[in-house]
Amino acid sequence: MTKLKVTQIRSAIHRPKDQKATVRRLGLHRLGDTVVKDDRPEIRGMIAKVSHLVRVEETQGGRSATGGREKKG
Repeated sequence: MTKLKVTQIRSAIHRPKDQKATVRRLGLHRLGDTVVKDDRPEIRGMIAKVSHLVRVEETQGGRSATGGREKKG
């Protein structure tokens, strides 16, 4: 199954409450945080809402070998 590696690249400070909540629900807490999520329509919708705050990479399988804080979820 395809996975999405989502990294927070911009702050959620001074953003609408719904965007802040979406970033938190993705599992991101601070700049540079990375999470790996299943590629599902619900996750794609969340990413679309905050696309200006995150970077997304498609991967096959689970965690990638890159550095940084990663959480699987």
